[in-house]
Amino acid sequence: MDLEQKTRGFGKSCALLIVIAGMERYAFKGVASNLVTYLTDVVKMSNSRAAKTVNTWAGFTSMLPLFSAPLADAYWDRFFTILASSSVYFVGLVGLTWTAFAGSRSATKTISTYFLYSSLCLVSVGLGVLNPSLQAFGADQLDHELDKDTELPSGDQKDAKATRKTQFFQWWYFGVCAGSLMGVTVMAYIQDTFGWVLGFAIPGIAIFLSILMFLSGYQIYVYGSGTGLKAKKTTTPFEKILKFIKGRVVKQRSKFTLVDDEDLDAMELELQGRPLCKCDSTEMEDIETSSTTTKGLEDDESAKTVFSGHDTVKLVLRLLPIWTMLLMFAVIFQLPVTFFTKQGMTMKRNIGSNFKIPPATLQSTITLSIILLMPLYDKILIPITKRIKNNSKGISVMERMGVGMFLSIIAIVIAALVERKRLDISQNMKTLPDYDPETVPMSIFWLLPQYILLGISDIFTVVGMQEFFYSEVPVQMRTMGFALYTSVFGVGSFVSATLITIVEAYSCSTGERQNWFADDMSKARLDKYYWLLSLTSTISFVVYIILCKFFKSSSDQEGEVEEKAPK
Repeated sequence: MDLEQKTRGFGKSCALLIVIAGMERYAFKGVASNLVTYLTDVVKMSNSRAAKTVNTWAGFTSMLPLFSAPLADAYWDRFFTILASSSVYFVGLVGLTWTAFAGSRSATKTISTYFLYSSLCLVSVGLGVLNPSLQAFGADQLDHELDKDTELPSGDQKDAKATRKTQFFQWWYFGVCAGSLMGVTVMAYIQDTFGWVLGFAIPGIAIFLSILMFLSGYQIYVYGSGTGLKAKKTTTPFEKILKFIKGRVVKQRSKFTLVDDEDLDAMELELQGRPLCKCDSTEMEDIETSSTTTKGLEDDESAKTVFSGHDTVKLVLRLLPIWTMLLMFAVIFQLPVTFFTKQGMTMKRNIGSNFKIPPATLQSTITLSIILLMPLYDKILIPITKRIKNNSKGISVMERMGVGMFLSIIAIVIAALVERKRLDISQNMKTLPDYDPETVPMSIFWLLPQYILLGISDIFTVVGMQEFFYSEVPVQMRTMGFALYTSVFGVGSFVSATLITIVEAYSCSTGERQNWFADDMSKARLDKYYWLLSLTSTISFVVYIILCKFFKSSSDQEGEVEEKAPK
């Protein structure tokens, strides 16, 4: 077989899991994109409390993979983990549907916030465990397919595997984007038009169907014990950090006197090699396999490629400054599902005489911007930057993230200007006899530029973050890299909720008692909040630029080690 035949198509298991990933995103976006509307209009929360609830929930959901992914890698069977987490996810959506149904049937139209929060918590737990496990299970299927491609010469095998992996993750990303787009557009319309019972029931049905689809493929899946897949359990980065700390404590107490097995573990960690590993994942597996043999010299060489707990801690701490500067980008990225949607609810949304645009539907422009502009990014922007900078990389990963951060600042400045215009029109309309306090005669399409710019910034920053955290960690810490990337948005959501609380307390304590997040959108001052975010984001961006001048990537450090090494 030639190379083209080897890189064409995927197996049934990969295709099935891509479809399931798309259905999961459809269900999640169908709930998350319009949740702030449900909390304010049905649950009767204030604007600030609803925004804080959505941000806290999103942060909790995004942070869970930081804890669940290492456990799933080291201890849990992926098939049953996916099945169990999907079931918890489904139960949470059933609970949300029941809250909407009970509220609609109640004489007082009240909804138990305790039951609501419990249902949202179940959705978070199910989703936080499902997402990393599902993608890892899909990668297992791909690894098995690539391991079967042995007819080609070794060089062609590498090219074929690299091409197949790129195609797989591109199709995975397409499935996720397609599901997100359908969830935002279709479900927002159903929720605003036909009610929240049906609006929450359909995502629950989608997850139930995805569970059935997942079970239907049990005979075609490749499991952890399959050919070419690693069945042994490896030490996770978290275990290494804990062992390192424990080893340091024991070392101080015993003054290098070995008293038990824990001391031996500590000493073993100290003897592990220090240099960065310069091998790819295939070579890493070979080294791990050779380390189990009884050949002393091979053991010594392979030990040099294993990271100790001390190296793990240093590597994570090295990335923390960049990680911290990305938090304001994550704060801005929470706005479309909270205050942007609330803005849209007060604007003119009619198309014709019968159809009204659901405000949450505009979030689809972010996904559309990504889908439509990503090919332009790969085919036009990158080749142009390669010619301008006269190198093979074009725009670097850190430059890419910086461009996205800058575009997000422009987006929030535009949002502040549009909100100021909306407030001016609202104030002028108060003197008219036909004044409608709930609708401002200003088209909702004024919000499109800020949505589109956030979509473009997503292409630069989010995709750059994935590559940055993936490439800056060693092979055996890839789970940690994924967790660091998702935790930016998790912690960013918590920062957003905290910032809203502080701003609300400050604005209510002023002499005018003017709450920036007032429930009456004609009195709210979201424009001031947007200006505050633009200022803090600009400071974060400037500090990020300074950090980039002093930051050395792993590849740069390896190059220095090679230059200093004796020849």
